[in-house]
Amino acid sequence: MQWNADSYVQKHAFVFQYGTGLVDLLAPKPNESILDLGCGSGELTQEIASHGATVMGLDASAAMIAKAQQQFPALDFRIADATDFELPERFDAVFSNAVLHWVPEASAVIQQIHRHLKPSGRLVAEFGGQDNVGQIVTALLRHLHESGYKQAQANWWYFPSVGEYASLLEKYGFRVRLAQHYDRNTILADPEHGLTDWIEQFGDNFFTGVSATDKATVLAAVNGELRPVLFQDGQWVADYKRLRVVAEKR
Repeated sequence: MQWNADSYVQKHAFVFQYGTGLVDLLAPKPNESILDLGCGSGELTQEIASHGATVMGLDASAAMIAKAQQQFPALDFRIADATDFELPERFDAVFSNAVLHWVPEASAVIQQIHRHLKPSGRLVAEFGGQDNVGQIVTALLRHLHESGYKQAQANWWYFPSVGEYASLLEKYGFRVRLAQHYDRNTILADPEHGLTDWIEQFGDNFFTGVSATDKATVLAAVNGELRPVLFQDGQWVADYKRLRVVAEKR
């Protein structure tokens, strides 16, 4: 996935704006050490730091880390992959907002988080849950397949159920304190082009090997199909389903 950090900040700020509620759940304390895993452009890393915690931001995208460093030069940001990062530090908490659904290797990520937490350290995370953006994915795949792109699939995303993810956490040494799956229809920024903007930012992998002409045709068809259901009160919305978890290292 190649990230356009400027577009992310300008058109998809809802990602970190919704995350402020997750920071409240984290309840960072002064002098706690906290890892923001998948920090993106750094807005929530800064929010955590504003509570007096010592925070480090990790992200696999060099473009996102560059944007975070530009916006918040006083904070510690590093490029690293969630499945294999190795740090000498051990943290009181690991925080992750809208990231873990990008990493299908969930077991590897959970083990890394567990390894980097202090005893009784906590994980506070929210990401896409079962059936997240299901209407968008279904429409995209249908029109791609009908256009001859039978290989199209959404296997770079990981949208687990509560039971699946809670079981993984328990398997790798966590006590699950909260596991909640909920609907959160999300307003997209541009009232006319919001759905296309969202697909091009977050779902561009659908179009690997797809010609520009066919991509435009598919996008137009998806917009036409979904407008009656996802264009509401003059704005596009995405049919988000979120999974929120709080767990502590046993």
